[in-house]
Amino acid sequence: MPVQLIRPRRFGDARGWFTEVHSEPAFAKLGITCRFVQDNHSLSVPAFTLRGLHFQTPPRGQDKLVRCIRGRIWDVAVDVRKGSPTYGRWVSAELSAENGHQLFIPIGFAHGFLTLEPDCEVTYKCSDTYAPDCDGGIRWDDPAFSTGGIDWPMPPGTVPELSAKDAVQPLLADFDSPFPYDGRPLGPLV
Repeated sequence: MPVQLIRPRRFGDARGWFTEVHSEPAFAKLGITCRFVQDNHSLSVPAFTLRGLHFQTPPRGQDKLVRCIRGRIWDVAVDVRKGSPTYGRWVSAELSAENGHQLFIPIGFAHGFLTLEPDCEVTYKCSDTYAPDCDGGIRWDDPAFSTGGIDWPMPPGTVPELSAKDAVQPLLADFDSPFPYDGRPLGPLV
């Protein structure tokens, strides 16, 4: 299953709007058939907080469905599937409370996001629960990613807010991927 940008339809009137965030039948039509078993919610207070790039390794890999419910983020998925012709390539999308877009990130992709303004809240569904022994990540600023690194949208000279863990994640070259390639290369988000 490829990374997908999902644009749920909003139904609005004078009161505001309503949207269906997740529906198994609707997602199955998109080819997303995983079962989500855990919901996570984060608050990032400073602008330019960077969380990632994270994944969970087999046998506890996680598909994720990410959305921003307050503020704006720049969400990124990096292909880390061994043998993939798009290994190390990345896609990104702006997710915001205003646009309501979501990003589906399947197992085999590292995930991270950068807050574009203060006080951002992000929620995401996961297809497995957190397993500390399977927790993994890749450096957010690895120059080996396609096109010379991820083009994080920060003002020149800005240093992102990072956790101690994210500041010392391994480089892609030092990562022995346990994720198999499923025959579907990473494509552009449409």
